[in-house]
Formats: sequence, C-alpha cells, structure tokens
Amino acid sequence: MRGSLWQLGQSIIRRLSEADKKAVARRYFASVADLKKTVLYDFHVAHGGKMVPFAGWSMPIQYKDSIMDSTVNCRENGGMFDVSHMCGLSLKGKDSVSFLEKLVIADVAGLDPGTGTLTVFTNEKGGAIDDSVITKVKDDHIYLVVNAGCRDKDLAHIEEHMKAFKAKGGDVSWHIHDERSLLALQGPLAAPVLQHLTKDDLSKLYFGEFRILDINGATCFLTRTGYTGEDGFEISVPSENALDLAKAILEKSEGKVRLTGLGARDSLRLEAGLCLYGNDMEQHISPVEAGLTWAIGKRRRAEGGFLGAEVILKQLAEGPSIRRVGFTSTGPPPRSHSEIQDEKGNNIGEITSGGFSPCLKKNIAMGYVKSGLHKAGTKAKILVRGKAYDGVVTKMPFVPTKYYKPS
Repeated sequence: MRGSLWQLGQSIIRRLSEADKKAVARRYFASVADLKKTVLYDFHVAHGGKMVPFAGWSMPIQYKDSIMDSTVNCRENGGMFDVSHMCGLSLKGKDSVSFLEKLVIADVAGLDPGTGTLTVFTNEKGGAIDDSVITKVKDDHIYLVVNAGCRDKDLAHIEEHMKAFKAKGGDVSWHIHDERSLLALQGPLAAPVLQHLTKDDLSKLYFGEFRILDINGATCFLTRTGYTGEDGFEISVPSENALDLAKAILEKSEGKVRLTGLGARDSLRLEAGLCLYGNDMEQHISPVEAGLTWAIGKRRRAEGGFLGAEVILKQLAEGPSIRRVGFTSTGPPPRSHSEIQDEKGNNIGEITSGGFSPCLKKNIAMGYVKSGLHKAGTKAKILVRGKAYDGVVTKMPFVPTKYYKPS
C-alpha cells in the first residue's frame, strides 16, 4: 500500500514543472477532509478499494487484487471503473456546433447525430488545453466529457468564449452534469453483461456512437468508447441510480468483471498508446506533435477557424519539429522525464509515460523525439536513474485495439 501511494505521488509530481509544483500539488494533495467523494465511495471501501487523493477526489488506485492482475483481467474478461470525477457537460442551442468549432479541432458539423470523436481544445499557440470525447446528440445538442484535473481550467475557458459568442448574438447555453455519475465498463464481457440490463440491441451500437436509453431502470447516456483499447462503454447515469447499476453489472458478470482502479487504468491506456493529459499532452504540445493529426477534420484543415489554427496548419504543411512515439526498452521501466538519447549519446527527447506492461510482460513507454528519429525500428538509449539502457521506437498501440466496428 505504501509503495503504491508513493508511486502515485511520484508520478503526479513528475508531471509538474518546477513552477507549477506548489499550485498543482495543492490540488492533488488536498487534506482528506477537502477531497470530494463520488457516490460510490463507500462501495469502493467496502470492496477493499485503496483510496488515494487524485485531482481533488478520493479515488481507488486498486482493490484487493494487484494492479497487474486487474489489468490482465480487464483484457481477458472485463473491468468496471468509477470515473465520476470526470466532468460531463452539454452544450445546447442552434449555434452550439459553430461555437464549439471555435475551440476544438474536430469537424463537429460533419458528425452524424448520435456519433462522436476524440478532439482537442487548443489555445492561441496551437497547444492542447485538454483532450475530450465529444458527441453530437442532435444538431443543437453536444455532449462532452473533460478530464477531472482540467475541469476548472476547461470550464473557465469555455465560459469566457461563450460569453463573447453570446454577446454577438450566438445561441448557445450549457449544463454541467454534476447530477450524474460516470461508469466505464471495458473488456470482452462489457457488451454481453450490459445487454442483460437494457432492452436496446447493443450489437447495433458501434464504437464512437451514443444513445440515450434505459439501463437497469435509469435513463442513461451511453457511449461506446473507453480508455483501454478494449470494446466497452462509458455510462452517464443519474447519481441516485449509480450504486444499483454498479451492483447489477458485477452481479450479471458472475464475478468476471471486477472493480478496477486508477493503477490498472493507467497501465491499460499506456498499452493502448493513449495520451494522459498532463503527461503526454500539455499546453505547449500541439495535436500534430502528439500524433493526433487524424483528429483534425478535413474541412478544418482547409478552413481553420479554431484557436491556434495558423500554427497547427503550418505544422501540417511543413511537419512538426517533435513527434510522440512509442518505445520498448531493456532494464528498469522508463518513467516520465527519462532522457532519450541517440546511440552517440546526444539528447533527442524525453519519455512522458512508461512502465512495465502487465499484458506484454515487458517495458513500454511513450515520449517525444526530434522529427526524423521517430520511425519504427529507430534505436535509442533511455536513461533511468543515470544509466543508459537500450530502447527502440515501436509502433503504437502496443496491445491491439478491439473497438467494436461494423465488419
């Protein structure tokens, strides 16, 4: 327990630049009395959840099983995550699409109703304020979820631009869904287990699609998506129904779907090659540098019109100076801020996330290197505690994704 807490604390501190440490440390290491609790807090504790401070919330890092076992079980059977610390919100109004397109890189107008995509909120310099999954529920209703650690920053950013937009006659309003909780159900058993709890045919709901439907007697927002690379769902449920839904999911799985904490969630997303904001994406990193060029809609590349578009479109035309890549390595697992060198000992970049893969049984990592040194198979040296170990640029995802798509 002590080791897990220490590792979590160190991983959080490693995300911070020296200038930000004091301010952000207050956010992550608030006194226990100040921590917010999800409606499932007592449920986590009753099931052996080891609770730690995270982004101002008391969250389970793991349960009675190890992070290693929990990660493997999610890929083999399934895992259920309480992600109610994340912030869901809706934008409504006839101009909600055009408003949001001023802030994100996605072609929101081009989405069909009931479909969504990963996108990035950008700043004036083309850097990433946050990444988010957005869904066009209808032409006048957008649903999105932003990261817990970025909530205050994101909401202030959206509100500032919304005031200016409305002052010019734009029709858009918002609602922050603090009345709802968010559960993530991931893994091969996710769909068959959830199907027991709804009359809607989940086989007709594909990756990235969204529905409002009845699940276990409650009106839920259901998105077929997740943060593990597995098939699965994120379920926004009224908070008064969250506990019953969590119990029902575990019961219908006959013990195969397990409660899963932040530790395994981090291992799973790294194996899937997915960014963690604050590690792999920050305000000085553009979506192009982060390898998210695919998330910039074709129309948006032609028209721009979002914050930082001039910088981003120039990078698309000329290529970025750095690129996010994956690595496998020998020796101890590399961690955030481990230096990357070429074979002659010259600095070429830095690791942003790394660890031992529970499923692949080897070291994996991602980081940024100079363009030209980003191709798969490029050999490198990774410094861990001052000693250089062999590494090689590796294609991501490290573990093949299993998203449910039309055949």
